[in-house]
Amino acid sequence: MEVDHKVRTLLIDQWFRNDYRWLRAWVRKDMDCPHSAEDIASETFVQILTLRDVPSVRTPRALLATIARRLMYEGWRRRDLEKSYLESLAYQDGGYHPSPEEQALILEALYAVDRLLDGLSPNAKSAFLYHQLDGLTYSEIARLLDVSPSRVQQYMAQVFKRIYLTVEQS
Repeated sequence: MEVDHKVRTLLIDQWFRNDYRWLRAWVRKDMDCPHSAEDIASETFVQILTLRDVPSVRTPRALLATIARRLMYEGWRRRDLEKSYLESLAYQDGGYHPSPEEQALILEALYAVDRLLDGLSPNAKSAFLYHQLDGLTYSEIARLLDVSPSRVQQYMAQVFKRIYLTVEQS
């Protein structure tokens, strides 16, 4: 067990020395800010530290690029979600404006819902949001999505299964 840990640590150290600058430059091509590229490259190696089977990795750069790409996509999605939320606040009537703390809590909840719905079809996401946020019936959602009510029921079952599995795993 101790030998495996030492081998793993040596490999990660070697990857960092050999590939960190490359990874940072690779990420920088898609980022607007060199500091963001630095953050993504660093976070990639933090995630590498959580991997168990490091010695079996044959192409470290491919793994590093995959993890970094996922982190970039996640950051872009978070940015787009935050932008949409702030735009919706600007259109609110009534003058109520949440405090910065409330906004942070709302954004975290939105990020959690976004992660939960990630990978589902656009119709499944829409059906869930129409039902939960707008209180629409399956028949009303079916008309909006141009599908049958039984298809809406299937979408909802997919989402509820995802929620159940997520809660069960945590």
